[in-house]
Order: sequence, then C-alpha cells, then structure tokens
Amino acid sequence: MSDPAGALRRQLAALWHVEAAKVIGRAARIVRDLGVAEDIAQDVLLSALERWPDDGIPDRPGAWLMTAATRRALDHLRHRAVIADKEGELSQELDFRHALAAEEAAERVDAALDDPIGDDLLRLIFTACHPLLAPEARCALTLKVMGGLSTTEIARAYLKPEATIAQRIVRAKRSLAAARVPCEVPRGSALVERLGSVLEVIYLIFNEGYAATTGEDWMRPALAEEALRLGRVLASLLPGESEVLGLLALMEIQASRFAARLAPDGQPVLLMDQDRSRWDRLLIRRGLDALARTGDLPGPLGPYALQASIAACHARAPRPADTDWVHITALYDALVHVLPSPVVQLNRAVAVGMAFGPAAGLEATTPLLAVAALQDYHLLPAVRGDLLARLGRHAEARQAFEQAAGLARNAREKALLAARAAACREPDGGPGDA
Repeated sequence: MSDPAGALRRQLAALWHVEAAKVIGRAARIVRDLGVAEDIAQDVLLSALERWPDDGIPDRPGAWLMTAATRRALDHLRHRAVIADKEGELSQELDFRHALAAEEAAERVDAALDDPIGDDLLRLIFTACHPLLAPEARCALTLKVMGGLSTTEIARAYLKPEATIAQRIVRAKRSLAAARVPCEVPRGSALVERLGSVLEVIYLIFNEGYAATTGEDWMRPALAEEALRLGRVLASLLPGESEVLGLLALMEIQASRFAARLAPDGQPVLLMDQDRSRWDRLLIRRGLDALARTGDLPGPLGPYALQASIAACHARAPRPADTDWVHITALYDALVHVLPSPVVQLNRAVAVGMAFGPAAGLEATTPLLAVAALQDYHLLPAVRGDLLARLGRHAEARQAFEQAAGLARNAREKALLAARAAACREPDGGPGDA
C-alpha cells in the first residue's frame, strides 16, 4: 500500500538536509545567537511537517522555509524586546534598532546584502570560526550547525570521543551567545585571521560528502556540492590566497570522480578500479586551472595545494598504470612536513607501497600501529590488508580486512571490506597462510 504521508516526510527530510544550514544561517543573522537560530529552524521544520501534508509542498519549498525562518526570527526579537521593556532593560541603541534593521532586511530578502559575499551560509561559517573559540571548537560547531553532521560523524572526522565533541559544541554556542557575536563575514585582517578554520571546515564537509562516515550510502553528494559551492564563492572573494585556490582545486578534481565511484548496484568502486572515462573532464579542467593559479602566487605550496597536486597526478593519468606514484610519494613527503597528521602519514604509506612495492608500504605503516588516534581508524587495517594481500600473506590480510570491517561505520564500506576479507584465499583455494 502507498504511504503518502511517509513519502512526504521522506521528501521533506531530503529537502531539509540541503536547506537546514541556510535556514539556520538566515535566522542566526537576525537573532545573533546560534542556539536560538537552531531552535527556530526546528520550529520551521515542525511547521512544515504540520502544514505540508494538508497544503501540499510549495512550488519553492526552500523559499518557504527561509521566509518562515525570517518571520520567526523577527517574532523572537519582538518578544525579547517586549520582555526587556517590561524589565526596564531595553536598549534603544541596540536591540530595537537591530530588530528594525532585521525587519527591513526581511522585506528585501532576495536583495544583495551589505557585505562582499551576500551568502548566509558563508556568514554562518565565519561566525562559527570566530577567534573567540578554540580552533577545534570552531570546526566542530560549524560542522554541526552548517554541515548537518552528527556528533558521531564529527568525532569520527577528528578521531575524538563523542563526549568531547559534544562538550566543545555546547561551550562554543554559549561563548558566542555571551559575546553577542554578529553573524557576518569579517573584512581585512579579521577575515584572514579566520580563514584557516573556514577552509578546514569546508574541507571536512566536502570529505563527509565524498565518503560518508556513517549511514547506508557511501557518498552524500549534496553535502560535497555545497562545500564545493562555498569554495567557489570564497575563491571569488579571495583570488590571491593560495590555499583558497588549493582547496578549490582539490575539491573540483575529487568531485570529478563521483560518477565513477559507485557501481550500478550502489557498491563502492575504489580509485584504481574506476572507469576514468566517467570522470568529469570539466571539473578536472577547473581544478587544474585553480591549481595553476596557485603557482602564480608567492610562497611555497600549502597543505591544500599539495593535496590538489596529488589529486592532479591521478587526474592526468589516462590509466591507473600511468599514475606517477614516485612523484605522488614526493608530494606526500612535502605534505607530511607541513601537515604531520597520522592520516597523512597513512596516505603516504599507500603511495610508498605503490611506488616502491608493498613491503615498503607495509613497513611505512608499522609506526602508525602505535598511534593512539588511529587505534579505531578502520583505514589503517584496510591499508595493511591491501598491502599484505599483495605480498601473498592472505591469512594476515583477511584478518586485517575483518578488523577494518568491524571498525567501519558506513554500511557500504563495511560490506566492501568484508568482501575483501572473504576474497583473501590462497590461489589453490586453501585456507590461507598462518
């Protein structure tokens, strides 16, 4: 039997996944409080759930949600002003004028806004990346509010306990509210000061879209596309910033593979097995153009430009066998110096294994076994499983893949790793080596 109400809820859930950050951003710009803005957004969602089954989905559902959020934000300001007036604490120079300005802004909601970008999402990112907050709190808060990531997904991205991430998010919201930080894009030196955190957030959002941490789907394309859009906006704002262009180049090139990353049955297709004729040549060209522009700017390449250079090596290779793994290893050597994270070192080990043989790659992973941050990171045993399989050490490879499958939280990735474990057999079909 058909379930119209259930179908509508699923449709609204998909729409909300795309529009939620925009709704929160609009409300935050008006009320200047991320916590309140989130509450307003939830009220808007509940209103849609109540009204749309009877009224039908509007022709422009995103605009409906934004308008509803704007009205509720203004109602919140008016209510707050009334309470403050009754208590004798109303400031004519602050709250009332701000409410009036917000109301006037609501009347021209589609007009250009008064900063160089005119984008509520980018305002939201820069606000959450305020220097008042510690760097880790900036990224966690923005990923939660703007990226729509769960606390579990953020914790996974940072390799931190969920409780730690949850505390960071709550404290960050309180700090911004107490300081009455406006939802705006800063200018001049203040913009540059926050740029590093903003780039990190956009990058992590893209990564979650490129390879989802949890859930049934291996990718969340809408999330990656939103990060890519924000990267393009930022590059138009700061065309002379090498790392902005580097991140844009990296995302353009990585996004070019989307069509080739899934088999017809929805199963993941690994990089070396992808049909490269399905890679989007326009996105590759855009990425290579952005990367070339970084070469015209002064100074050495930063982490994003170096990662884009690595992605470019894959994009330029017509076939997997044509990949210049020696050059990629050299780029990873440079990247480790500027970004010495254990995940980068693990990726370098993969490149070493491709350039100089699986034994060399396996040796490069050995020190990482003692790194606390990688103890529950499924890609470490997955990489070792691949290298062990290439060395013919099938039982060890099977054990490594089984460990990786047990740690993976994404259903598609878990199934892929389990299949690789099952495939680790001796050529004669025996039980494998001890």
